[in-house]
Amino acid sequence: MISVFDMFSVGIGPSSSHTVGPMRAAKAFCEQLTATHLIAQVDKVTVELFGSLGQTGKGHGTGKAIILGLLGHEPETINSKQINGILNQIHNEQSLNLNNQKVIQFPNQGSITFHRRKSLPQHANALTIHGFSQEQHLISQTYFSIGGGFIIKEEDFEKQKSAALLDNQPTPVFNFSSAKQLLEICKEHGLSISAVMLKNEQVIEPQEKVIKNLWHIWQVMSESVKTGIESEGILPGGLKVTRRAPALHRRLQTEQTNDPMVAMDWVNLFALAVNEENAAGGRVVTAPTNGAAGIIPAVLSYFDKFVKPLDPNTASRFLLTAAAIGILYKKNASISGAEVGCQGEVGVACSMAAGALTEIMGGTVESVENAAEIGMEHNLGLTCDPVGGLVQVPCIERNAMGAIKAINASRLALRGTGQQKVSLDKVIKTMWDTGNDMKSKYKETARGGLAVNIIEC
Repeated sequence: MISVFDMFSVGIGPSSSHTVGPMRAAKAFCEQLTATHLIAQVDKVTVELFGSLGQTGKGHGTGKAIILGLLGHEPETINSKQINGILNQIHNEQSLNLNNQKVIQFPNQGSITFHRRKSLPQHANALTIHGFSQEQHLISQTYFSIGGGFIIKEEDFEKQKSAALLDNQPTPVFNFSSAKQLLEICKEHGLSISAVMLKNEQVIEPQEKVIKNLWHIWQVMSESVKTGIESEGILPGGLKVTRRAPALHRRLQTEQTNDPMVAMDWVNLFALAVNEENAAGGRVVTAPTNGAAGIIPAVLSYFDKFVKPLDPNTASRFLLTAAAIGILYKKNASISGAEVGCQGEVGVACSMAAGALTEIMGGTVESVENAAEIGMEHNLGLTCDPVGGLVQVPCIERNAMGAIKAINASRLALRGTGQQKVSLDKVIKTMWDTGNDMKSKYKETARGGLAVNIIEC
């Protein structure tokens, strides 16, 4: 089963596929060395990045993430405030402590290779890590970073692509692979979508712990909003993008207005704050990716501020419903911008948020499905074209737009008749087909769209 905590995990920016996934891959490689008793022999490690990782990995901080993973760090637990100090030390000393067990040389030149014109056939995000002893090759392992921080070994790719599951995972109480199946389960058992997900989660943890852990996810989201609002300055990477959230917050706090659309300004603020923090490499929740990490926190913050203060039960219902929708995209399409464009990131997050908001606003399971469908329908074809390979332009504003769309999709569904012509399953298939038809230059390669029509300065 895919858990809600697979869809929502705490990590660091700026990208789940380019930062979180590669960090996990490097950590997994270290664990493999330890398990096979090779770590004592290894005195050199090199890394090759292919496809989108090779093309935009420098702007996404992929090399830095791999170094942190080789040190033994994990995205969920690393202190983002210490990262620059750690990386500066390794750069100066040109060595690293492999899995915190053995110091090896790690030259600034040649240790990590960004292949800009080489790809592996299985997936657009690929990396191979090599271990050597006295220049003799010992071991190589290829990983695919398939979006949302999920990684798959090359030898497991065909078996695990659809779900990215580990062996010996528990069997869910309610197994569903389509929205049609999910709705049938809900109707047969008289359950909401969140209740179905909660039953499944209880196979792993008791209900009280699931709700507690989901409340923690919301607290991290809320903290990323707060940190983004409080942090001034220029985002790293060379585009010289100024953080907008602090100034917007001051203006909203002080201005007196009767504008009925002011709630929209606050939603924009919440989304901008999170994604500016993500672009700075700060701590965010992958939801379901880092590039789209601001949409779900913004919609939840909207509910908290303008509808009703959040409590653990409401927050958990929202996140469980959102995760169920995200799982459908993960199983039947993709949440990777490198595979299907930004429709797989911002589009999926918008769909998840729209359906989840509808549930906690009292909508039926049919209206939840309708809202999720609307959220994606109007993101179909959205390209991934990051200027400079950075998750800044247009990514930050896209999260604000995605959050607004999610709220509107929910409102349309709640006031609809339930007789929509397009089902969620159909729109998921359409998104997948569209992604497959999309030229590679529009899939996180920074070789098309805004990425080539905006002057970097």
